[in-house]
Amino acid sequence: MPVKASIPFTEGIFSITFTCTDWLPLIEIVNGYDIVYNWFDYLKSKGHFIAGYVLMPNHMHVVIGFRKSHQSINTIIGNGKRFMAYEIVQRLKTKGETELLHKLFLSVEAERRANHKKHNVWELSFDWKKCESEAFILQKLDYFHMNPCKGKWNLCASPVDYVHSSAMYYATSEHGVYEVTNYAVLMDIDLTVEQKYI
Repeated sequence: MPVKASIPFTEGIFSITFTCTDWLPLIEIVNGYDIVYNWFDYLKSKGHFIAGYVLMPNHMHVVIGFRKSHQSINTIIGNGKRFMAYEIVQRLKTKGETELLHKLFLSVEAERRANHKKHNVWELSFDWKKCESEAFILQKLDYFHMNPCKGKWNLCASPVDYVHSSAMYYATSEHGVYEVTNYAVLMDIDLTVEQKYI
């Protein structure tokens, strides 16, 4: 699978999508939703913002406001994918999912295996789009939030009924299991200003 070009920006609001290797429902298998929320918490601790999301059994969509930092956005995302992959693999081992782990092992490219990579949890590429208008952010959030209701998944009747999503917040102003920053607030924040740490 070709790797999409690196994000050539140092800050901004982005729609990001990660997909599990071969569309395997790894997040669901290990009940790994909290793993993703832990990564969101880490991003927030570094001054970034989570504006909306939906976590599906085998992929995730998120709108992130990246504040300018000493790390590139690609590095931040790469580190996040590695952190989440490690945690997912540990849970697969705990659950005794040897056949699945072997499948993830076989999916590692020879060059990466030579560098001691043992499992491919995520597809190598990830999809990103820069969100430069309110209309575009709303389009992305609407698409994300409708994911669980689509025919293939049919996980809920209404987007607000799906737990691992920011749909309820945008429909009712009440946070669900994870607190997000309203996209309208985020658009007024100067992301070119680095967060200062004491």
